[in-house]
Amino acid sequence: MVQTIVTPQKTNFDMSVSLPPNYVGKEVHVLFYIDEEVKKTTASVLPKKKPSDYFGILNEEEGERFQHHIQQIRGEWDRDI
Repeated sequence: MVQTIVTPQKTNFDMSVSLPPNYVGKEVHVLFYIDEEVKKTTASVLPKKKPSDYFGILNEEEGERFQHHIQQIRGEWDRDI
């Protein structure tokens, strides 16, 4: 993948692009979009998650293993380094 960012100063401009040799003879997609539009669209499309949205995502056994792992990690904080 080749990516570059340009900031045009007028509506018409010439742009030269250097491509890797393996791109020659293949269909290459060129996109023009404005960063702010993508960020705004993404923020409005993705719903905000609440902690309650994750309730029940782990079964009881997985939850116990996860809690044990958390306790083990927290126990490592108390050791002398």
